[in-house]
Formats: sequence, structure tokens, C-alpha cells
Amino acid sequence: MTAPIKFGTDGWRAIIAKEFTFDNVARVSQAAADNWSSQRLTGNKRRIVVGYDRRFLSGQFATVAAEVFAGNDFEVILAPEPTSTPAISFAVKNLKAMGGVVITASHNPPHFNGYKLKLHYGGPAMPEDCAAVEAMLDLNPVRRIGLETASKAGAIRIRDLKAAHYTAVKRLVDFRLIRGSRLRFAHDALFGVGAGCFEELLAGTTCQVTTLNGRWDPMFGGINPEPIQKNYRLSSAWLKKHPHDLCLVTDGDADRVGGMDGRGGYISTHEIIALLLRHYVKNRQESGRVIKALTTTSMLDKMCAAYGLLLEEVPVGFKHICGGMLQGGVMLGGEESGGIGVAGHIPERDGIAAGLLLLEMLAIERKPLRMLLAELRRQFGPHCYDRIDITYPIERRSVLMDYLGKHPPARLLRSPVTRVHTYDGVKFVAADDSWLMLRGSGTEPVLRIYAEAPSPEAARKLLLLGQRLTACA
Repeated sequence: MTAPIKFGTDGWRAIIAKEFTFDNVARVSQAAADNWSSQRLTGNKRRIVVGYDRRFLSGQFATVAAEVFAGNDFEVILAPEPTSTPAISFAVKNLKAMGGVVITASHNPPHFNGYKLKLHYGGPAMPEDCAAVEAMLDLNPVRRIGLETASKAGAIRIRDLKAAHYTAVKRLVDFRLIRGSRLRFAHDALFGVGAGCFEELLAGTTCQVTTLNGRWDPMFGGINPEPIQKNYRLSSAWLKKHPHDLCLVTDGDADRVGGMDGRGGYISTHEIIALLLRHYVKNRQESGRVIKALTTTSMLDKMCAAYGLLLEEVPVGFKHICGGMLQGGVMLGGEESGGIGVAGHIPERDGIAAGLLLLEMLAIERKPLRMLLAELRRQFGPHCYDRIDITYPIERRSVLMDYLGKHPPARLLRSPVTRVHTYDGVKFVAADDSWLMLRGSGTEPVLRIYAEAPSPEAARKLLLLGQRLTACA
């Protein structure tokens, strides 16, 4: 019996050597090839871009995918080394490919790997596209040509994909200003594929660049490569002794970001998005729609109201922000997990682009990052966010969500609940703008509980309330 392959919030992810095997990567690649073969895209070539991250066997899994696409008469562009997801997405659009595949499990534990689908516009596949691939699983036998044979025939070409992406992200910013800024920039790569990228981008500038946790380690130094505070312990301690102006943190495939100030102080992903929104309006004098995932800070709501910008709230998953960006007119899109997309670029989260934009902001402002954050809090109030993940059976999730949607708590702490959202998990919003949300992971038997309140203590109390609510159904 063949193993089921299901795409979650961002791709198919599974345990290496259990479900994530060479045979299953071949199966899903054949299904993707069949799906793309059924399409006709004017102006696009019968071409697929394949890339991979630093996880165990990622390069070999990518080779299997490339061989299957070559066996289905696609021209394949294969990255020669671990390459960031945004660089692969950019290559898909830049090279007019029909689509792309990235072998990565992003922030998941080291024993996972994954398979992300990218479409011709240079962004994540939509749910209907993933469903179409799932529907084509095992309809046709796997057709595959070995790498050596395919390379000799020109069906698979090994090609660096980083340089073109670097050129694109430099064009997003005033790179001349950054070049002369003398900023001290630290980058915690969390042992992921982004290691060294800012050293390459900023080579020859006056910026001092330090890469932390940059070695290639498939076990990610014993952490999950996710840009969250608990994973910053070592780099935070180092920054206290070696101050910088900013420390950017990227996840395992470098499409999402977190951060610290120059002395190791934690900066939430929400604060990074808010800083970039302020930068786009104040310093770049730009306007447009703003899109946020519904687990993202309500500070953005207040900022957009003050700036006269239209704010759209969408379900979790950058594909929903991507859909809005494809419609046009979007200045900035952001999600709680650290995914940020910007105008004039691909409709994709890009941690490397976000890093350069933050450097541009500091080069213009010439103020410490802590001062800029303090100004935001004074103007729009404190917004303290927290999240916990608990193990929760997938089969019980829908029952819990249905119950909570119909039986919301009357109050969040002392403030009455005024709104309930049920289109992606369940979210309770109080009159004082505090909120509590429960939502299942798209890839794991995990229930995520999110909260935002005026103080860290209040946010923690809301998380405890969320845990109590899981016993209601």
C-alpha cells in the first residue's frame, strides 16, 4: 500500500525514511509533472526549477525530482548547492518556468523534509493547485531519466540561482546608501541555507557583517530552525558581548525572518513587520494595500488606520497573501511566522529582501533600533504577543473548532469579546483589541494557541485560558 501524500499550509512534509522517501518524492514529482503537462501558459517555457536546502539528503531528493521532470520532457534547471527558497521562487518567474520545486521542511524538526511547489508567478502554489497534484498521484507510472544521461542530453542543467536573486533584492533598496552606511549587521542563520548570503550581498561595502550559526549541520545545532525567541539563546549572549546595529534571524530555508536588536534583545516578527510598514510610509513615501494573516499583530490595524491605508486580513499561510499580491496594489504583506512580501518583487516571502530593507531603514533613520521600536509603541500602544504549541490529535480538531466557534468565552480577561472569526481556526477579539486564537498546524498534530494583549503577563494569561478551552469539547 502506497503512503498518502497531503499538502499542508506550505507544502508536503514528512519524516525522512518513513514517509519522505525517494520513491514518494518520485511519485509526487510525477503527479506534479502530469499536472503541469496538462497546462498551457502563454509565454512560459516547458521548464521546471528545482532547488533544495541543507537538510539530510535534500540534494539527493532534489536530484530524484529533477530526473522525474526530465523523464516527462521538461527542461530542468537544478541548483548546484543548497539555495534559499526565495531564490528558487525568483528563478521560476525570471526564467519563465512553468513551476518549481524546493526540497525543504522549512522550520520543522531535523528528521523532517518537505516538498514545496512554486508556480510560474514566482510564489507558492494555491490550495487548488496542490489538490490537483494530489488528485494525480499514481495515475501514471513514474517516468525518470538518470541525472548523467539527462545532463548530457541537455534535459537537466545545473545552474547557480543565487546571483540573479541577489541582483533583484539589491534593486529593491537604495543599495548605494547601504553601501556607505558603516552599519554593523549580524545574521543568525540558524544553521540554515541563508548562511553567508549577507556576506556575499554586502561584500565590498562599508558594512560589517557577522554570520552566526552558519555551519552546515543537518541537525541544526539541536534546535528546530525557526526564528523564535527560544532559539536565540546562544546568539543573544554573543551579541551582549559584541554589539551590532541589528541581528536578523532567518529560518531553515531563509524565506522567514525574526530578529534581535544589536545587544541581543528580542524583536518579534510582528515588530519587524510594523517597522517595515512604518519605513515604507515614512521614509519611502509609498502607499498601497497591506495584507496580514489573522494571527498577526493588531498594531498593523492601528497603523493602517493612521496612515489611511486599506488593510486586508487573510487566513494563515503565505499563499493567501500571495493571492492578494497577484491582484496588484499591495505594498506589504506579512504573517506572524515571519513571512514578509513586498511590492516590486516576487509574490513570495523573502527573508533576505526583508533584511536589506531593514538595513535601508537604519541607514536612513540613523537611530538605534530600540529607539525606533519605542517610537512605535508610544504612538500605537504596547502590543505584547505570545504563542504556545501543544500536542493535539488531528481527528479531534474540527470538533473543538466547531464548539468554540459556537460557544465563545464572554470575556478575554476583563474585556468583553466583541468579534469571533472562524474561517481559519477560531479567533476571539475583545473590546480592548486583545485577542486569543486557536488553530491547528497544517503539517503536524499540533494545536497552536496565539494571544496578544497590552502586557506580557496578560498575554500569558490568555494562553492559559486557551489551554483550558481545549478541554471544552
